[in-house]
Amino acid sequence: MSDVGRHNAHPTFFQSLVAGACAGTAVDLLFYPLDTLKTRLQSSQGFVNSGGLKGVYRGVGSVLIGSAPGAAAFFTTYDFLKQTLPQPLEHPSPLNHVVAASTGEAVACLIRVPVEVVKQRTQTASYGLEASSLDAFRRVLATDGVRGLYRGFGPTIAREIPFTSIQFPLYEYLKFKLSQSLGRRPLEAYEAAVCGSFAGGVAAAITTPLDVLKTRVMLDLRLDPSKPSPSPLTRLAHIYKNEGLAALFAGVVPRTLWISAGGAVFLGVYEWSVAVQM
Repeated sequence: MSDVGRHNAHPTFFQSLVAGACAGTAVDLLFYPLDTLKTRLQSSQGFVNSGGLKGVYRGVGSVLIGSAPGAAAFFTTYDFLKQTLPQPLEHPSPLNHVVAASTGEAVACLIRVPVEVVKQRTQTASYGLEASSLDAFRRVLATDGVRGLYRGFGPTIAREIPFTSIQFPLYEYLKFKLSQSLGRRPLEAYEAAVCGSFAGGVAAAITTPLDVLKTRVMLDLRLDPSKPSPSPLTRLAHIYKNEGLAALFAGVVPRTLWISAGGAVFLGVYEWSVAVQM
C-alpha cells in the first residue's frame, strides 16, 4: 500500500487481532525475567523466599497461553473504539483514547487475570519450587474454584485503567507531535516505539502502588476462605502502616524499566505488524 493509503487507512479487525497477538507474545516472552523479579520484590514472602534470582522463567507456560489472546482482545477493542468514537480532525482526542484504552483493558483482563494469578503463584513458588503452571492452575481451581482465578480482578482493573489513561493518550499525543515535527505520517515502527517507551515508563512509575496492591491480592492464598477479604483501600493502608511508603513503590525500578522497554517492543511490534499487513 502507498504512503498515502497507509496514512488514511485504519487497521481492520483481523489486522488488529494479528498485530495485537504478535505484540503481546513478543513483549511478555522477552521481558518475563524482569516481571518475575518485580513480582518477587513485591511479594509479602520476601524476595529470597519467593525464589530470589533463581528460576526467572518459572510460570512462563501460562504466559505462552494467555499473552496473544489478551493483547489481541485489547487492540481489537481499542482500534474499534478509536475509529468509532467522534474525534477532532486536527488533533487526537485524549478523552477518546482514555475511553478506548480503558474499555480495551477491561475486556483484556477477562483473559489476563487468570493468567496473572497462575503466573504469579508459580513465580513466587507459592505451591513449591517444583510446581508448574499447570500444577498452580489445578491448585487454584481445587482450592477456590473459578472465582480463585479472578482473585485480584478488581485491583487489576483499578491499576490498568489509570495506567492506560496515562499511557495511551500520552502515546498518541507523542506520535502526533512527532509526526508534525517530521512532516510525515504514518511514523515508522521504531519511531512509534520511542513514543511507546516514554509513555509506558511514565505510566508505570505513577501507578506502581496499584501494581503492588494487585500483586499482594493475587498472592494471598486465603488459608481461611471463610474470612472476608479486606478491601483494596484497607490493604493499601495496611501496607503503608506496617511496611512504610517504600513498600508501596517496591519494584518501581524494574517495573518502570520493564514497561518502558516493553512499551517500545509492544507498540513497536504492533505498529510494524499492522504496517506489514497493509
